[in-house]
Amino acid sequence: MTSSMHASSVTPLTINKGTCYAVFAYDIGWSIELEDVNRRITANRERSRLRHKTRAPQYFEYHPAPLRLMQEGGSFAVGSYRSSPTVEVMVYDFGAVTITYRFTLDGPFDGLLELSESLYENEPLLTESRKRVEQLVEAIHPSIERPKIAKEVEDYIIFSIESYSTEQSLPPWTSRETELAQVLRGERTPLADQEIQDATSCRISYGVGDAALIDWHSAVIFGNEMDDVRAVLEFANVELLEMRMLDEQLDTALNEGYATLARKPRLLPLPGLHDKDTTHIAQLQVDGALLFERVTNTLKLLGDQYLARVYRLASQRFHLEAWDASILRKLETLESIYSKMSDRTTTRRMEVLEWIIIVLITVSIAVSFFPMGGH
Repeated sequence: MTSSMHASSVTPLTINKGTCYAVFAYDIGWSIELEDVNRRITANRERSRLRHKTRAPQYFEYHPAPLRLMQEGGSFAVGSYRSSPTVEVMVYDFGAVTITYRFTLDGPFDGLLELSESLYENEPLLTESRKRVEQLVEAIHPSIERPKIAKEVEDYIIFSIESYSTEQSLPPWTSRETELAQVLRGERTPLADQEIQDATSCRISYGVGDAALIDWHSAVIFGNEMDDVRAVLEFANVELLEMRMLDEQLDTALNEGYATLARKPRLLPLPGLHDKDTTHIAQLQVDGALLFERVTNTLKLLGDQYLARVYRLASQRFHLEAWDASILRKLETLESIYSKMSDRTTTRRMEVLEWIIIVLITVSIAVSFFPMGGH
């Protein structure tokens, strides 16, 4: 059966209750002192916690917990949908911030495709979210180490459907794969069977009445109390942003390292010149390694196997393992450059010391041929 024939045979599906979350992730600095932010911000705030679908050890949490701020603002129209005036801001200690807009979902399931397509790189929301980030940075500037808002932004859409009604006995995630694939990709053009299969392949369920379909542009979640799944997906999106940022920083560090290695050494180097270059490369290496560890260790997922599988599927879709491998490879290359620079600095020092010794020996020999104060 072709996808078009399958789509035409599907009975209508109505969403009774649901929410669309449009998440925009930004990097605003090297690190953020959350306790200091908590004292400075007067808006509604709370430390984020995860609720667990199964029993989980206490260590399964954010470390440290990000700060959640609730802000009031204007409502934005996206197609036939309108966002809630309440905007959620999440602040992470490793320098990331997410801005989340909520859209109430009800009515025909077909409307999700219009919303998904409209939210794809939505310029008004991108502009508004960046403005909120700029205002936040201005308010908490002293709490940020090395404050700087990056140009890059990672946006992600999560459709959370809590209840629905349909005449079919089969759940939507098995009977409406064609429509779900278009929603996941934000693509109105009919998709080929291979594309439909790929878009809906990352699917996971805990019970018979819930499911999460995860793709690179968006995710569709069916079920009640799925906030924990949404939190994992949002964090994976933040992690993707930080991995992209770190990868670019390491590219810059490698270019600087190569340029320093290629620079011809001076015949009479200034004192401390090589030490300065070596220290700079070492600082870039340490910064990269520290950020990598802080981001990858913020969310502990060992205690809840279901959420751990959700995270693995999100990582697969976002290619986080490939980013991790690239970053680790570049950190190793940077370590190699640092070692070569350190060895070269040591060699130059030894050469200078050898020349000093030669000069001193030559002077002492020359002085012995001259009488000291004779008539």
